[in-house]
Amino acid sequence: TSGKDRIEIFLSQMAQTIMKAQLKGAQMGRNLLKKKPDALALQFQQILKKIVETEMLTGEVMREAAFSLAEAKFTAGDLSTTVIQNVNKAQVKIRAKKDNVAGVTLPVFEQYHEGTDSYEQTGVFFISWLFSFSS
Repeated sequence: TSGKDRIEIFLSQMAQTIMKAQLKGAQMGRNLLKKKPDALALQFQQILKKIVETEMLTGEVMREAAFSLAEAKFTAGDLSTTVIQNVNKAQVKIRAKKDNVAGVTLPVFEQYHEGTDSYEQTGVFFISWLFSFSS
C-alpha cells in the first residue's frame, strides 16, 4: 500500500484508545448498513404476501358481487340512478402514513370507515359498492 492510505498519528496510549473507538464505530456502522437490505427484504416479503392474499380475496368477492348484481338487476331492474341519488360521500376511505424501515421511509396505506351507513340493513351499500366496480 502507498503512504496515502495511512493515518498520521502520534504514537501514544491516548491515540491508540481513539483509534480503537473509531474502529469500533466504523464496524458498528458497517454492520448497520449490512442489516438494512435484510430489513427491507423482510418488509418487501410481508407486503408481497399481503398483496397476494388481497388478490385472492378480491377474486372471490368479485365472483360473489357479480352474481349478486345480476340477481339485483333481475329482481329490481336498473338500480344505478337510485343508488347514485342516495350516496352523498364515500364511507370507505384510505389513509396514507409513513413507516421507517432501517432508515428508509416507506408509504403505508390503510382503509378506514367514516360515518354510518343509513342503508346498512337494506343492502343498498353493497349494491352501490358493486356499481362502483361495474362502471
